[in-house]
Amino acid sequence: MKLPEMKTGNMQKSVWIILGILLVAGCGYRLEGGGYVHQNVARVGVEVFENRSNQTRAGINFTNELIREIQEETDTKVVDPANAPRRIKGRIKAITFSTLSRSSTETVLERRITALVDVQLLDADSDVLWSANNFSSFDSYLVDEDKIDDEASINEAIKIIAQRIAERLVSQMMANF
Repeated sequence: MKLPEMKTGNMQKSVWIILGILLVAGCGYRLEGGGYVHQNVARVGVEVFENRSNQTRAGINFTNELIREIQEETDTKVVDPANAPRRIKGRIKAITFSTLSRSSTETVLERRITALVDVQLLDADSDVLWSANNFSSFDSYLVDEDKIDDEASINEAIKIIAQRIAERLVSQMMANF
């Protein structure tokens, strides 16, 4: 099969159009930052979340996810809380478990984990600029008979919950809700 001949000018134009489309579609361009985390807060320190749950690493997970979300989605810079003009302080009030499904009265197949947190944005004098109380999210996981694998599943679910809460917190802080 023979392709129809194209004039050099038309061919160059077609190549440039195709390259342009591929470049725009494949570059993954997105706008960095979406404004400050709250009004004119250009720098903020994030304190490690106080952890009142029995899940050992939960405070660190929630803190890290909030820092990541602020850095990726806002123009606010995260700095050392000791040197910050504004601070975010969080508290994990509870992490609870409930049964979603069973194979028998004694065997649990799936559980739901729910986290409940309080978060405050404070100024230099520790006055509250913004807060969210009893902020919650949940995730489920399949129970594993192996205690080590079950702990890994619990930790993964808690990390997912921390990501969801961080996304919602930052979104609400930015919207001043």
